[in-house]
Amino acid sequence: MSRIVAVVNQKGGVGKTTTAVNLASGLALAERRTLLVDLDPQGNATTGLGIDKGGLERTIYHVMLEGASIVDVVKPTPLPTLHLVPSDIDLVGAEIELVTQDQREGRLKQALGGVSHGYDYIIIDCPPSLGLLTLNALAAADSALVPLQCEYYAMEGLAHIIKTIGLVRERLNPRLKVEGIVLTMFDGRTSLAAQVRAEAQRHLGDQVMTTIIPRNIRLSEAPSYGKPIMLYDLRSAGSTAYLDLAREVILHG
Repeated sequence: MSRIVAVVNQKGGVGKTTTAVNLASGLALAERRTLLVDLDPQGNATTGLGIDKGGLERTIYHVMLEGASIVDVVKPTPLPTLHLVPSDIDLVGAEIELVTQDQREGRLKQALGGVSHGYDYIIIDCPPSLGLLTLNALAAADSALVPLQCEYYAMEGLAHIIKTIGLVRERLNPRLKVEGIVLTMFDGRTSLAAQVRAEAQRHLGDQVMTTIIPRNIRLSEAPSYGKPIMLYDLRSAGSTAYLDLAREVILHG
């Protein structure tokens, strides 16, 4: 059975998709069979792995709302042990369409049941909101990984997402746990970054991952080339950090 990790934060711009793509790639490079599910209507994880959204016939939308088999939607990526379930703008309507559906929070869990034996890890890139798509991810997941940008309002949003994870655990998914909080866009030259790290560790203790993702220009460049950081610049600080994060997630398991 695969281990399912939802990468979740209701705030945009915190490094969520960067984390989902590069964690999945790091796990794949560690020879773990990995499936990345792009559950964000922006489809940035899809393009970040070099897949042209314009050429897609079926996406996660068709799986969740039209009953398509997830096996028929899976795409290969530049890494042999990493596969992708793509997304595109069609998914924008899914939040509204799901409202009237039966088992609306359980659609993704049901769909992933068909592939869970074929992968060691399933990583879900959630949209930057706490709507029905994110609830589907949390209902399906074993754990939630929360990227936390090292900036002034970071802790405010964090309290909200931790509360949501707790509610999902109570009502939908008793096995859901917090995989960890991963600090992203960390700039060691600023006192603010150090303050956010200290505050996160004070409030959350060992839930804060040991690995810290630095602010790194190569990480920002890689998606425009349709590559995870390891295939774009293996020796960069960003690549090293995400390989370390993959190792930490494996050890957590």
